[in-house]
Amino acid sequence: MRVIVVGAGKVGWALGRALIEKQHELTLIEADRDRYLTVEQEIEHRILLGDASELWVLERAGIETAELVIAVTGDDEDNMLICQVAKEKYGVGRIIARVNNPRNRATFELLGVTPYVSATDLILNLIEHEVPAYGLVHLLDLPEEGLEIIEVLLEPKSPVCGLRVGDLEMPRGSLLISVLRDGRGFVPDPDTVLAVGDEVLAVLNPDSEVELTRYLSIGGKGK
Repeated sequence: MRVIVVGAGKVGWALGRALIEKQHELTLIEADRDRYLTVEQEIEHRILLGDASELWVLERAGIETAELVIAVTGDDEDNMLICQVAKEKYGVGRIIARVNNPRNRATFELLGVTPYVSATDLILNLIEHEVPAYGLVHLLDLPEEGLEIIEVLLEPKSPVCGLRVGDLEMPRGSLLISVLRDGRGFVPDPDTVLAVGDEVLAVLNPDSEVELTRYLSIGGKGK
């Protein structure tokens, strides 16, 4: 792919290096001259010095033919602006933005700058995954596609424990796709019996989340 990465800090540079290793055509943009000179020693012509919030810099980087733009600067406003311009002015099909402050997530969504990546959210998801008391973990959100994947821990109070997968009455717009048991995951068949301590993965429409969580955790019943 033809990829533009904005921001050659630790995140941007590591990402750029990985993209180069995977044979993608990369242009890295960095506004700080000292940082630019440091990275330029290694990747030479693949990095461009300039402020990516200026259109001529983006055009010089080849945004008109870019297939993916990733903004990972330390400034959320810059990341929002760059991705919004790439998507709306230049018609770039894929954008990814870094969110430094989780409080800005709503603004990213309001402006249509999705998907975005928040290191804070990723760490919280890992904590939720490792601490069973949380019960539910969001593994993947695809807002534009209207899908998400969640993981739910089946506790002793869950009424679906002891039921066959084939007898579950999953809410409309949801599908159970995997079971993690004793540290090993598998795709269940209709005869698989759910047990206390199972971590079940489901793909669903976001508007089914509350109903599905209630069904698996506190209020479900079989046929």
